[in-house]
Amino acid sequence: MTSAELLQAGRLDEALTALQGEIRDRPQDERLRIYLFQLEAVKGRLDKALNQLQVLATLDADSMLLAQIFRPVITCELLRREVFSGKRSPLVFGEPTDWMGWLIQAGVHVARGEFSAASQLREKAFEAAPSIGGKVDDTAFEWIADADSRLGPVMEAFIEGKYFWVPMARVRKVEFEKPSDLRDLVWLPVNFTWTNGGAIGAHIPVRYPSTENSGDAQLRLARRTEWQGEGEGG
Repeated sequence: MTSAELLQAGRLDEALTALQGEIRDRPQDERLRIYLFQLEAVKGRLDKALNQLQVLATLDADSMLLAQIFRPVITCELLRREVFSGKRSPLVFGEPTDWMGWLIQAGVHVARGEFSAASQLREKAFEAAPSIGGKVDDTAFEWIADADSRLGPVMEAFIEGKYFWVPMARVRKVEFEKPSDLRDLVWLPVNFTWTNGGAIGAHIPVRYPSTENSGDAQLRLARRTEWQGEGEGG
């Protein structure tokens, strides 16, 4: 089986081995190296994904552009890991508010396994956060939040090489690009329009934190989501 066939079957380790063999046979095929960068990203091996970007940057102008785009994205993903492990705080898009501070501190408690303290702060934050109505395509809603209670009324975004928590109250519109590459199952390109009229392109993480460590290829390939209660696992 080819690496592409193995990937489609969800056999990630075998796909990687097959792809490495294909690259040995065709070392100058930039498409294979782009594929390798993306597969390493799916597997969560960001150091190796960065190494492939370094190689790609030397091949041609298009590959150099790809490297320039995704080096900062990987930096943001590394920062994201530190935020959800309680080692850092995210940047807040816009003027900081009390409820955002409570939500961030709740995340620190979760990382420490202090779930009761996290729940109390989170409840306080959710009560204070504004309710935001809108539309998804043509379907109206009165309130929206991420089902991951660590996030709730905020969106994660990688903007110009920085990892942000964006209150949904700051967003007028977000347009999601249709996934077209393997990397889009890890970081999806989006376009934000802010409530002040500004607009910018960004990436958002598709998978919830630590999904890359799962033994389930369907989770790692963003083909499904599995919910856990606090304290039930990584």
